[in-house]
Amino acid sequence: MKVLHKILFCCLLAGMLLPASGMVAQVVDSAPADSAATGVAGMMAAVRRPAPPVNAGAEDTPSDEGHSINVFWELSADDRPGENLVTGYRILRAESPEGPFRETGFSSAGEKRYTDASTVPGTDFYYRIETQTAGGSSSSPVIGPVRSSAQWFNFNILNLFVVGGIISLFIGYFIASAKRGKILFIRKIAGLEAVDEAIGRATEMGRPILFIPGIQDMDDVQTVAGITILGRIAKTIAEYDSKLFVPTSRSIVMTTARESIKEAYLAAGRPDAYSDDYVQYVTDEQFGYVAAVDGIMVRERPATCFYLGAFFAESLIMAETGHSIEAIQIAGTAMPAQLPFFVAACDYTLIGEELFAASAYLSHEPRQLGSLKGQDVGKMIAMLAILAGVTLLTIGSLFNVGIATTAGEWVRDLFRLNQ
Repeated sequence: MKVLHKILFCCLLAGMLLPASGMVAQVVDSAPADSAATGVAGMMAAVRRPAPPVNAGAEDTPSDEGHSINVFWELSADDRPGENLVTGYRILRAESPEGPFRETGFSSAGEKRYTDASTVPGTDFYYRIETQTAGGSSSSPVIGPVRSSAQWFNFNILNLFVVGGIISLFIGYFIASAKRGKILFIRKIAGLEAVDEAIGRATEMGRPILFIPGIQDMDDVQTVAGITILGRIAKTIAEYDSKLFVPTSRSIVMTTARESIKEAYLAAGRPDAYSDDYVQYVTDEQFGYVAAVDGIMVRERPATCFYLGAFFAESLIMAETGHSIEAIQIAGTAMPAQLPFFVAACDYTLIGEELFAASAYLSHEPRQLGSLKGQDVGKMIAMLAILAGVTLLTIGSLFNVGIATTAGEWVRDLFRLNQ
């Protein structure tokens, strides 16, 4: 019986093991035949060192200040679209071919150029470019020596040089024409046409004239323009024998204004009528200055107020006070945020560049008139170029005309700073 039990137990155990072994065999047989080979190939590709970049080189960056070198190369054979094997390229730099080489930059996969903008002019540098992958890297041969140097001319902006030269020729022509006595047409500016009338009104009423040259210092071009106009206005005031108040918020502006008015009185033949008391320094503090100016307006009640220069939040305060005393007000500034206040509260407003053109307009001096006319030619050239470029590019886009697109891009690049 014991022998019979052992035989039955062995049979049952064999019956249980045979199906399991069949299942294992079936699973192994059902696997793809090349899966193992593919996995091995993928592992080998991840471990294999990549191909290095080829035809690597370096050169001094043209038309620069001498602080950069362009490094270039052809892509590694492993840098193929869609495979993502190459992660990028390390740019290594040293001051000798033996090294040590240190990383100075990194370029992404697919890129063929890098600009090293940290070089020292006159120093020799050597470069290597390394192809980077997850499995390692491989380097190009050593490149160099190459050194950066400053260039005399920046040919990238040659187009602007040509345009500037053309405008300069026109300026020279108009200056010469004005010196010969030719009358140059200048568009009338209402605010400047009213200067003599406003000064005459103050003289007739026996009331003073107030001039505010802005609240900035002499390093602001608007202040310079305001002081220049002050000199022209002061000459007329001297001829009319009117009283002038010029409160300033900067000490240097005070000194400059005094010299300008003194020259104007001398040119008018009345140097004895000039007084330093015409120009006074108040304070650098913005609203303290405004409070002082408003006090002068209320006490002295000037018949004419000029606001010509750079202004900020105080513009509306002063203009409203001037309006309340029924003064003629002529304002001018290049501050876009303050122009609406002057337009609303003043009788006349010089907008933007009209402030800078006022000196030539009032003096009729040949050099200033010629410069003004030459600048107008430059603006006309820019306007025509914009119109031509927009028209050509629109035609090229709508009707697929290649020559129109090319011409439009040429016109656009003509005024581009960085080519």
